[in-house]
Amino acid sequence: MRFERKHGWFLLAVAAWGYYSWTMFARNLWNAWSAGEERATGYWVAHTGLIVVNVALAVVFTVWGLRVLRAVRDAERPASPAEAGQTGRQE
Repeated sequence: MRFERKHGWFLLAVAAWGYYSWTMFARNLWNAWSAGEERATGYWVAHTGLIVVNVALAVVFTVWGLRVLRAVRDAERPASPAEAGQTGRQE
């Protein structure tokens, strides 16, 4: 499969959504806990685990998206004579 610029931007958009939504969820979870909301310990542990895993996925998607955009940029850039193996001298 050949990645294109649109794939990189899609991965970055998914990562941004992940950062936003899970940050809001973490804030709401923290507010509920600090307000003394009565829940089983498993509730707090499970939701904290979900937050950690999904933020880690957002980091992975960010790295992949940036790599795709960098690879597309490098592929579109014309090669310099040094990169093409030319010395620049006329023979």
